[in-house]
Amino acid sequence: MSTYLLVHGAWHSGQCWERVVPLLASAGHRVLAPSLTGYGDKAHLLGPEVGLDTHVDDLVSLITDQGLTDVILVGHSYAGLVISSVANRLPDRIAHLVYLDAMVPQDDESAVDVQPVTQTLIDHAEQSGTPWRIPPMPELPPPLGLFGVTDPADVAWLRTMLSDHPVLCLQQPVRLDNPAVRTVSRTHIHCVAGVPEGIERRPVPAIQPNGSPAQVWELQTGHDCMITMPAELTELLLKLG
Repeated sequence: MSTYLLVHGAWHSGQCWERVVPLLASAGHRVLAPSLTGYGDKAHLLGPEVGLDTHVDDLVSLITDQGLTDVILVGHSYAGLVISSVANRLPDRIAHLVYLDAMVPQDDESAVDVQPVTQTLIDHAEQSGTPWRIPPMPELPPPLGLFGVTDPADVAWLRTMLSDHPVLCLQQPVRLDNPAVRTVSRTHIHCVAGVPEGIERRPVPAIQPNGSPAQVWELQTGHDCMITMPAELTELLLKLG
């Protein structure tokens, strides 16, 4: 039995994994899909002081409080930053890092460094009445849809779980200064259909930080693959368990 810890990205909540959790669990694995501070059942905690460090603390506390070890830590989108810093703090508890269509940072980089287009979101927020919060991205015509989701029923369901994203999450830097974090294996899963203009994915180096060959898989779907291709995503994740 493996332990999968599934971490949602910006604007989303742990509910977005609802179609993946039972598939992993039915294969005999332990699965956790918490909502980070400011989202889902923690939406009431949203505030200008919530940042990347808050979300790292969320997961570090969860892992230590529940005594989790050999964790397969999956970070979607913005959560690539979160899982990186978590692994930096608890490298001995993380068996594998999965960057799911995610930002992949270097030490001391913020979301703006990894994905410069996020600065535009911050600039727009500064012109609003609440400069510390960024509303969810708008729905676009197919094949882009709402975070890559185009089915009307799925779009309606996705809307129920979206919250504003604090600007501080995009500004605080990732910490990757623990040499032990380099030993943690990585897998990258890229969603390659309907990539919005302005989104630039960094090339994955041929060799992982731990010296192993890079492992990169692709899904022919939009960004929120846990909604659009849960079975196919689960099949990939199970290869790691």
